[in-house]
Amino acid sequence: MSEKQKLIRKMIQMQKEFIAQERQGGMDPKDYFAPQSDHALSGYRESFTEIATRVGNLAHEEKGSRR
Repeated sequence: MSEKQKLIRKMIQMQKEFIAQERQGGMDPKDYFAPQSDHALSGYRESFTEIATRVGNLAHEEKGSRR
């Protein structure tokens, strides 16, 4: 499995966990945008953004294109 495929699977898993948490008890916007350090979403946005950026970069490398 390629790095891009692994990262995409990670993103999908992160999304599934987010949706499950949202369905269990709703989601307070402050927990998404400014979670406490011990909250399940702590670092979520930053991690997801880093992974998504890497996936985009890998896709560009595969096609030989530039951002």
